[in-house]
Amino acid sequence: MTTKATKAGGVGRASGVSKAGGAAKAAKPKTPKLPKAIVLAVKAAHAKQAVDVVVLDLHKAGGFTDYFVICTGNNPRQINAIADSVEDTLKEDLGERPHLAEGIEKSEWILLDYFNFVVHVFSRDCRAFYGLERLWGNADRIAFTDEKP
Repeated sequence: MTTKATKAGGVGRASGVSKAGGAAKAAKPKTPKLPKAIVLAVKAAHAKQAVDVVVLDLHKAGGFTDYFVICTGNNPRQINAIADSVEDTLKEDLGERPHLAEGIEKSEWILLDYFNFVVHVFSRDCRAFYGLERLWGNADRIAFTDEKP
């Protein structure tokens, strides 16, 4: 799993050097522990080739929920497929259903509200326009740079 935890909108690099027997080793970046539902949502989004998958930890940001899972689809069909995959995976594996689902008709921004976290599936233009990562800039940001969270 390749992740990078930073403040939202910021660039961060976790690095450290320890000396063991005179040789220096680079430390691996520490990945925050995420709830199972968040990990499953990220995996489900990646299963449908979602891009730019990011989790915002809103605990310190004073948000109305604990996490945002934000991702992008390339076209309306893929956006629907990503949202369906997240919804089906969480229902099958955890018995969780969203308390609110919006945007399915237009497929530019689908929102799945699970109370403790909200999944946002955007088109590229819609994601750039609303800029949730910028709006929640004080949240801890966990970016998933490959397909395995």
